Amino acid sequence: MRFVADEGLDAPIVELLRNSGYDVFYIKEEHPGLADEEVLKISNERNDVLIAYDKDFGELVYRLKQLHSGIILVRLSGMKPKEKARIVVQTIREHEVELQGAFTVISKNHVKIRK
Repeated sequence: MRFVADEGLDAPIVELLRNSGYDVFYIKEEHPGLADEEVLKISNERNDVLIAYDKDFGELVYRLKQLHSGIILVRLSGMKPKEKARIVVQTIREHEVELQGAFTVISKNHVKIRK
């Protein structure tokens, strides 16, 4: 599975995904400062699932009806980056088949996957 990681995503999440064998295109490394619409476009062009903290992607998808290849919204505030990384990678491993084309929200005690 391949991912586009939004610029604001913690580097430990990207590192653990890569160390776990996932291909991650990190906006912070490739195109810092890119607008959300362009990040979503890159994700779609690559057919990769987008991982972000930014709730604006939900607005792009649900209110503005933008197409997407899959979005994971990480809602783990108040946690250390390494703990967030562990939870994100564990969730991806457990739900990998369901994530492509879905809008997924990962929170402390819940994972919501919406097709």
